[in-house]
Amino acid sequence: MERDEVYHSDPEIMGGTPVFQGTRVPVQTLLDYLEGGDTLDEFLDGFPGVSREQAVAFLEMAKDALLAA
Repeated sequence: MERDEVYHSDPEIMGGTPVFQGTRVPVQTLLDYLEGGDTLDEFLDGFPGVSREQAVAFLEMAKDALLAA
C-alpha cells in the first residue's frame, strides 16, 4: 500500500495529527494499544474503520523507517 492509502495528515482533521486514511483515528492510537500490551485484533475491534491492511502497512512503514535510520 502507498502511504496516502494508509495514513495522512491534514490541518483540518485532528489539527494535522496523522490519522488512518478515511478515519479520524490517529496512527498513534495503534502504537499506544500495542505498547499497552493489546493485540492488533483488539485495536481493530475497537476501531473498525481501520482495515487490517492499513494497520499492518503502517507498522511495516514504521519498521522500514527505523531500519533506514
